[in-house]
Amino acid sequence: MQNSSTTADTHAPGPPAGWRWAPAWVLAFVALWPAPGYAEGVMSLGAIAAIVVLLASRFRGGAALLSGPAWALTSVLFFAYWLPEAFSSIDAVDRALALRESAFDLRYLPFLWLVASAVADARGRRITFGGLAIIVAIWTIDAVLQAVSGTSPLFFGIDTIKHAISGHGMCTDAEALAVDRLSGILGPCNLKFGQMLASMSPFALYAAARRWGVPGWCVASAVVGAIVLLGGARAAWISYALVLLWSGWRLLGWKRLLAVFAFGAIALAALGLFVPQVETRLQRTTQLLAADAGGVDNALSGRGRIWSAAMCMYRTHPINGVGARGFRDAFNGCDAEAGKLAAWGEGPALHAHHWVLEVASETGTIGLVLWLAGIALGWRAWRYASETARDRARPAMLALVVTLFPFNTHLAFYSTFWGGLALMLAALYAGSLLSRDPEPAAAPAAAAA
Repeated sequence: MQNSSTTADTHAPGPPAGWRWAPAWVLAFVALWPAPGYAEGVMSLGAIAAIVVLLASRFRGGAALLSGPAWALTSVLFFAYWLPEAFSSIDAVDRALALRESAFDLRYLPFLWLVASAVADARGRRITFGGLAIIVAIWTIDAVLQAVSGTSPLFFGIDTIKHAISGHGMCTDAEALAVDRLSGILGPCNLKFGQMLASMSPFALYAAARRWGVPGWCVASAVVGAIVLLGGARAAWISYALVLLWSGWRLLGWKRLLAVFAFGAIALAALGLFVPQVETRLQRTTQLLAADAGGVDNALSGRGRIWSAAMCMYRTHPINGVGARGFRDAFNGCDAEAGKLAAWGEGPALHAHHWVLEVASETGTIGLVLWLAGIALGWRAWRYASETARDRARPAMLALVVTLFPFNTHLAFYSTFWGGLALMLAALYAGSLLSRDPEPAAAPAAAAA
């Protein structure tokens, strides 16, 4: 007679009514990234709302929001980011600003609890991850229209609203004329679109694969990849290549994945022939083969000079750095080529363009140790999670990994925009990996004959 097994109920109890709006709040935060002030306002209101709901319940029923491990990992990842900032503010270059920013950034903690709770059950993940995939798809379609027509319809609408409200647009005429790449919904004065799209692309690719299988993944990866290439940021190219590598090999296998990368290389070469901004970046990249330091620095758009200054800051402030967000103030004192026009133009460099050097220079050894501890705990959670837990967290995990990939250049993690994006991804990872969903019961071994 065939053995029967009892399986656990696959439907975990939902969150309290006051928290069912968490997925919508997360999606609103992401959708408003083109308007940073409004996105920051949504994040702050979400943090306040989370605190109010927790206080009203006297912090009871926490297990109905997040599992115990998820509460712990979300909080640990936040403190791995925030404590270096707090310690660095003690003797920062601009101590008053650093202390104020450190205190202000405490709002991220309740917001991260809210983000993690948004994906702590199957319903929340379906809404949140599905909504993020739709947002990425909308951004991509808008960028395709910009590539064809020369104007991003979404940014044009945002700019028109801004004109009507304040009498001036999102960008100055000089910024609009100076743009040398596809800027998408963020516009010509905020050229982070390629890197943002590459970091968020796993949500769209995994959603396409789930719904339409291999053909869906191939079409989505090709369209998103074309926009990332036209975005002109080589850091985004590397990030997106990692997304394709990780998501594609499980779905396609190595042989078909190699065909995908061969197609991508051909597309990149073709764009290099016909698109000036892509050609310029390919030419700069080939200069990495030059033997002289000047050629390498030019290939890196002046980042060699920036990294040299960052290492100088770490040598002179090894314990807790020059202060989070203090890079620009300390740059001139560590610039080995002071007085020489930089590859990025006038003024000091604003950040280190690499997260390890950013953390080392701005928060010192204390910051490096805490960041590495947070990464180690995040990796430990993944290592000991079940395959079911890994599957549900895979889009958030991949987005977080490519954003932090160390062999690349990076935006400033101690900035409102990129710091908020990275912390949100960390909370999505913790909440989905350590969700409240019960694990399926293992089938008992067959009885011996």
